[in-house]
Amino acid sequence: MTDDKTRPASEDSHIAQALPPVHEPEKTASTVPPLQAKYQLEESAWRSFLRIVSARLRASSIRTAKSITHRTLRIGVSARIFHPQAGAKGLSSKTLQYLEESIAQWVMARDVMVFMIPSVNTNGLIRPSNIRLRDYASHLDGLVLQGGADVAPETYSQQSTRPEWSGDRTRDMYELELLHEFIEADKPLLGICRGCQLLNVAFGGSLHQDIVTEVPGAIAHVNDLYDQHGHDLQFTPQSSLAKLFPADVVARVNSIHHQSIKNLGRDIKVEALSPVDNIVEAIRYQKAKFVVGLQWHPEFHLTGQSDLLDCTPILDSFLRAARETRL
Repeated sequence: MTDDKTRPASEDSHIAQALPPVHEPEKTASTVPPLQAKYQLEESAWRSFLRIVSARLRASSIRTAKSITHRTLRIGVSARIFHPQAGAKGLSSKTLQYLEESIAQWVMARDVMVFMIPSVNTNGLIRPSNIRLRDYASHLDGLVLQGGADVAPETYSQQSTRPEWSGDRTRDMYELELLHEFIEADKPLLGICRGCQLLNVAFGGSLHQDIVTEVPGAIAHVNDLYDQHGHDLQFTPQSSLAKLFPADVVARVNSIHHQSIKNLGRDIKVEALSPVDNIVEAIRYQKAKFVVGLQWHPEFHLTGQSDLLDCTPILDSFLRAARETRL
C-alpha cells in the first residue's frame, strides 16, 4: 500500500482528470423563490392600482371643490303674505305670497340667484306636500327675511294694545320655522326691519308695540315720507358691523318702523343704535357665524347716494359667509 506522502504528483493529476467536473450553481445578487416573486409582482400591481385610484379621487375632489366654489350662490327670501279681505273678489280674494322687488334686486346685484320661499302645507287634506322648509335650508346657501307686517304680540307672549297692531301671526309661524331651519343648517341669515324684530323674538326677546306710545322722548322712526325718512346711526363699540366701515364713516339710514326691540333675546347682541333715543337698530345672534338683523331697509339705499349709508359691505359679508359655509 502506497502512503499519500510517497504518492507521485503525476498520479494525483491522473486521478483528477478521471473525476467528472463539479458544476457549482451560479451566484446572483438575489435569489428569490418563484412563489415569493409572484407575491411581490401582485403586490406591486396592487400598489400601482391604489396610486392610480387615489390620484383620480384627488382630481375629482379638486374638480368638485372648484365647482362648489364657483357655483352661483342661491339665496332664499321669505315671502310677504297678503291675506284676502272679507268680501273681496278676483285675485284679492286669494292668499298671495310675494316678493318686494327692491330686496331681490339688491341681492342679485352681486350676481346671486334669488328664490322666494313659500310657506308649505304638509298637513293639508287637499294638497299636502312632502316638501318641508328644512329642504329649502338644505339646498339654499342663505336666507333673507324681508320686511312687512308687524310681528304679532302673541308671538312674544303679549296681547295687542290696539287692533291695528295685531300683526300677522300666520307669517310669524312660517318665518320662525324658516329662521330656525337655516340657523340649524348653519346657513347665514339677514333679517330686515320686521326680520330683525322677528330674529329677536325667535330667541325669547320682546318688542315695543309702538315706539311713540311706549318710548317717551323717542324721535319719529316713521312718517309719510316712507323710505325718504331717516336718522343717524351709531355702531356699538367692537361691533362686527362697525368693522365693515371706515372709522370716520357718517352713518345715516332710512327709518320705516313704528315697532322696535324692547328686551333682547338669548345670545342676542346689539350692533347699532339710534344715538338720540337708543332705539336698537341692528343685532347679531352670537352663536352663529352670520345671523344679523337690520332695523332699516338697506335695499332702499342706492349705492353712491351721498346722505345714506352704503350697505354693500354688509351684503358682501353676508354673501361671503354663504360661500364659506357651503364648502
